[in-house]
Amino acid sequence: MDAVELSTVVYVPREEAFEFLLDFTNHERYSEYVADVTRRGDGSVGTRFDVTLRWWQLTYTLTPAVTVLDRPDRIDWRIPDDVHARGYWALESVEAQPDGSTAAADGGGNRVDDDRPATRIRLRIEFDRRRSRLGRLRLPPLVSTDWVLRRIKPLAAREAREVFERAVADLEGERRRVDLEFHDRPSTI
Repeated sequence: MDAVELSTVVYVPREEAFEFLLDFTNHERYSEYVADVTRRGDGSVGTRFDVTLRWWQLTYTLTPAVTVLDRPDRIDWRIPDDVHARGYWALESVEAQPDGSTAAADGGGNRVDDDRPATRIRLRIEFDRRRSRLGRLRLPPLVSTDWVLRRIKPLAAREAREVFERAVADLEGERRRVDLEFHDRPSTI
């Protein structure tokens, strides 16, 4: 099982960040590659999201489902079909310092001191490359899956940063550079 795990610090209370993440339909505003997100359910366990992705000449719909809610600490999800992935969003309050400020590592090893409440948001994605059926995408003639993957890899890293920066801007009220700390990732990413 391959895994990607990354985190960043946002300057909002943990409960506010949790509610923001639970409203997964916001995600279409953060990426030019997410064409549509439709929620089927009330956001509780069992809620499914149809996430339609578009890139180049490809369109694909993923259907993640919420599997566990531990408010305001964690949201677990899975994508059983095609991708065979699961993961979670974990939220941790960043402790205040004796002077009342918040000191947190920003992912780049820098310390950020601020008097606003801070939350570390962690995203973990685990996927089984061998069971994935994404290789069965209907590709245009003369285009291989390897060709598509070589072009998606650098795009995915840039897009992750961009999506996080746009989401953090919505959460905090202004855009800033977001440092992502990678805790785990396969050698192919």
